[in-house]
Amino acid sequence: MQMKKVKEIAKKKGVSPGEMGRTELIRAIQRAEGNSDCFATMHVNDCGQEQCLWRIDCKAEVLAEADLPIISHRV
Repeated sequence: MQMKKVKEIAKKKGVSPGEMGRTELIRAIQRAEGNSDCFATMHVNDCGQEQCLWRIDCKAEVLAEADLPIISHRV
């Protein structure tokens, strides 16, 4: 999700984006919603929040941070 949209959501939730980075802002939104601020942590596979608005971005962030090699299954 683009930062512009994240900031819009933050404002709707009463969170002032200020100078926060994307990850920090999403975690602030999660806290404002009364949820665990687990975005882009290693809890992505066991958080139990299958309907989380941030789930796809969260998984992508975790994979990017893991710096895993890309494996091709071409035959």
